[in-house]
Amino acid sequence: MPRFAVILPAAGKSSRFRDREKKPFVNLDGRAVWMRCAELFVTRDDVCQCLIVIAPEDQETFRRRYQANLAFMNVQIADGGKERFDSVANALAKVKEEAEFIAIHDAARPCLTAELIESVFASAAKTGAALLAVPVTDTIKRADDKGRVQETVSRQGLWLAQTPQVFRRDWLVEAYAKRAQLGRDITDDAQLIEALGHPVHLVPGSTTNIKITTREDLTLAEAVLKARPKPKAPRPIHPFEDEYKW
Repeated sequence: MPRFAVILPAAGKSSRFRDREKKPFVNLDGRAVWMRCAELFVTRDDVCQCLIVIAPEDQETFRRRYQANLAFMNVQIADGGKERFDSVANALAKVKEEAEFIAIHDAARPCLTAELIESVFASAAKTGAALLAVPVTDTIKRADDKGRVQETVSRQGLWLAQTPQVFRRDWLVEAYAKRAQLGRDITDDAQLIEALGHPVHLVPGSTTNIKITTREDLTLAEAVLKARPKPKAPRPIHPFEDEYKW
């Protein structure tokens, strides 16, 4: 069985969220957003490690607030960096040697499902690099800086990238070691792997696998979760099971 480590970047500033709390730490139908992400991975037998990346200025509060959850779920903290790639690089340095693959999942994307994880993990184990994505279905317009339409862009072959993005450990480590040479316009981890010359495979995701960016997204995520059946996890993921709400 391939072994996976999971990195949950949660060190961003959440500037568009406009709340006193950063988006991974807000309550979503009874639990913090980051916990809803982590719990889907820590219960898997093929996941040997889960790391969450927290900005240094947030760590004292984070540890105090979630100390029991971190210990019970066996989630480790890595230091956030100046940029997202710096944060992931810090987490990469803490990954256990036994991990053959590394999955990177937004800590603000809480509507992921076990079925989607299974699909993207299987694809990565087979091909070396895979990510969830959904095909573009809306009409795409390119505009100038004044908001005037310049052209309508064909959506043929266009996909919206999601997470998890999952890669062979050696590919990802090499990509991060060379990231300064691979280009300044890289926006996600899959693009790093592409720039290194490795093929990356798309796995059909879901439009409900949303990333929380604004308060409106939080409302939508809550509606998604409430519309789903709520089966018990295969083993406890909360240190106080009697208080755990499903």
